Amino acid sequence: MQANHEKVARLLKTARGQLDGILKMVEEDRYCIDISNQLLATQAVLRRANEEIIRAHLKGCVRKAMQSDASAADASIEELIAVFDKLAR
Repeated sequence: MQANHEKVARLLKTARGQLDGILKMVEEDRYCIDISNQLLATQAVLRRANEEIIRAHLKGCVRKAMQSDASAADASIEELIAVFDKLAR
């Protein structure tokens, strides 16, 4: 993985902490909107981690594939299209 490991790890640990907090909120039968807001915040952190990984993939792996040969570049492009399709859902 070409991404900044420290940054991605920090974001994922933050999301994990938020999920633990959300689970506690559910167990304590807290107000639904408060839980929903925390879920949205966690999704935003995970989205940032994913953006960091995709950005690094484009700058590293995809660039390398494009410089090597057409079939490797095509495969990288298809992988990215599949990821973008998932993100669009």
